[in-house]
Amino acid sequence: MAIRVLLVDDQPLLRTGFRMILEAEQDIAVVGEAGDGLQALDQVRALQPDVVLMDIRMPRMDGVEATRQITGPGRDGPAKVLVLTTFDLDEYVVEALRAGASGFLLKDAPANELVQAIRVVANGEAMLAPSITRRLLDKYATHLPSGEEPVPDTLHTLTDREVEVLKLVARGLSNAEIAADLFVSETTVKTHVGHVLTKLGLRDRVQAAVYAYESGLVRPGAQ
Repeated sequence: MAIRVLLVDDQPLLRTGFRMILEAEQDIAVVGEAGDGLQALDQVRALQPDVVLMDIRMPRMDGVEATRQITGPGRDGPAKVLVLTTFDLDEYVVEALRAGASGFLLKDAPANELVQAIRVVANGEAMLAPSITRRLLDKYATHLPSGEEPVPDTLHTLTDREVEVLKLVARGLSNAEIAADLFVSETTVKTHVGHVLTKLGLRDRVQAAVYAYESGLVRPGAQ
């Protein structure tokens, strides 16, 4: 079945461009569009998309609050949110990730990257590109937006190997790259990542990366 996508952006020309790119793919169907966060909430309820391609700055309700309401607790099979951004809005992206977004993509990303990001997020994975995520978190880790701070003591619930894996996730490494780095199988890495998310009460790898920075496990600029 095709991946159902909802486009949310207050610029009609951008929505049209994204629609043209995505509708050229046989496995992706654009089921609707919205010009602001409130419209997005209505469209999500009515259309049940798999992925919401979400702008950040919009009238009436911004993408952060819309993301929070779409992916919040108690949602039955919530849509995944992929945030669209430019680097001058980095702080809003961090806020969106903490609100429950599954990842983010630059608005000027090549068409093939947009398509791949939709597929990755629809598959339940996080769009955690090292080249972008690492730069963003390094820049804002020392002054992340206010919110509920994770309790550092929760790190004590992790095994030493799980802490190692969490550090590598925060660096933006894929399961395959982590497996190569630790000389274990990719299946073992998936198991460790699952344990980390469960023990820390996190939704996905993006939130795990933010947690690693907020808790002080990973410091800005650290390798």
